[in-house]
Order: sequence, then structure tokens, then C-alpha cells
Amino acid sequence: MAEAERIIGTPETPGADRDGQDRAEHDRAEEVRADAQDAEAAAETPRGKRRVAVLFAVAVVAYALDLISKMIVVAELEHHEPIEIIGDWLRFEAIRNAGAAFGFGEAFTVIFTLIAAAVIVVIVRLARKLYSLPWAIALGLLLGGALGNLTDRIFRSPGVFRGAVVDFIAPKHFAVFNLADSAIVCGGILIVLLSFRGLDPDGTVHKD
Repeated sequence: MAEAERIIGTPETPGADRDGQDRAEHDRAEEVRADAQDAEAAAETPRGKRRVAVLFAVAVVAYALDLISKMIVVAELEHHEPIEIIGDWLRFEAIRNAGAAFGFGEAFTVIFTLIAAAVIVVIVRLARKLYSLPWAIALGLLLGGALGNLTDRIFRSPGVFRGAVVDFIAPKHFAVFNLADSAIVCGGILIVLLSFRGLDPDGTVHKD
């Protein structure tokens, strides 16, 4: 009997053949899914790196503009008469501000310094999960502005962590501020708008 089965062949079992096809299809589907995941991960990595590059590029530009403007103000405008830009509606006037943005809270200089440092650390940590271009721009503005004012807090008189920030943009009936303050406000407004639209830093969109 065994010799006959060897010669004639064992009859095919429909169920076993079907199971083999199912396994083969499952294996092929798993391979396709794995390839798709690898391709998606490969695409996301450069995209994430580009977003981080945008964040730091915006931060560098904002920081450089703030630093250069303050150097010019200290050298050319401090201890001099204000310069009128648009009549008395807008002028440049050098003022040392020991408080927060727009001159608030002058008694808490050290606290504002620590807050600025904490904001910088949070932004740098958040950059690892950044895949959204608008968020990269917003966080770059915040980072550049925070670095600009933190530099004043550390290196300007009266001392480390107690330094007064250089403000010079003086609109009529408004507090005097600088380019770092402007960057922080613009970045904050952009973050609020992105949050209202449901766009997260990782590029996903959620709906409440």
C-alpha cells in the first residue's frame, strides 16, 4: 500500500491546500505592511529633521536680529534723545527693563529669567517630535525671543540672572518693547491659532 501511494501520489486535501494559500497570502500581506511602515518611517525621518532645521533657523534669525538691534541701540541711542519714526506715534527710545515683556513685574527678574530658561528647555525637548512646519516657525520665534531676552538677563547689569533687558520700540500709549518681545508674542499667537485649528506639533490634526 505504501509503495502504491508513493507511485500514485497522495490525494490532495482541499482544506490543507486552502490553509497553505491563506498562510502564503498572510505572509505576503505582512511583508507589504512592513515595507510600507519602513517607507513611512524613512520618509518621516528626513521630514522631521527638516522641521527641526526650520525651527532652529527661525530661532537664529530672530535671536540675531534682536541681538544686533540691541547692540545698535546701546551704542547709538542710549543716553540720547528718542528718535521719532512716525511723529509721536512711534519712536525709538532706549530703556532698561528689569521686568518681563513690556515692562511688567520688575520685582521678579530672577523668576522671569528661570521661566525663560525653562521655556527654552521645553522647546528643545519638543523639537524631537516636531513634524509640523507652522509649529516649527512658531516655536522658532519663541525660542529666538526667549534666548534674546535671556542673554540680557545673564550678561547685562546689574548682574547675572538680574540683568535688565534693553527695550527701544515705543509706540504711543503702549509699553516699550524689543524685537525679542515681538518674536515671543508672534510665536504665541501662532500657537494659539494652530491649537484652535487642531494641528499638533507632530503634524496630526485632532477634532474635539
